[in-house]
Amino acid sequence: MVKYRVIVDRIACVSCGVAPAVCPKVFEIGSDNQKNKVVNEYSLELNEAVSIGIIPEELYECAKAAAEACPVGAIKIEEVKE
Repeated sequence: MVKYRVIVDRIACVSCGVAPAVCPKVFEIGSDNQKNKVVNEYSLELNEAVSIGIIPEELYECAKAAAEACPVGAIKIEEVKE
């Protein structure tokens, strides 16, 4: 099964809320700094600068739509090679 790494640049994020609106199963606004982050279920790393998570293949299209909707390009998605 293919998995994907989701990387949110929380420094570039402008907290517009579009990613959580487009794909709430993967993204939410963090209570720590009001910046976008990967939801806890899929989160691997979280700090003020970055949020990194691994999502299953069935959430790829949703996450991709959110990344494309991000006005500052703060979300990157890459396939995890196993």
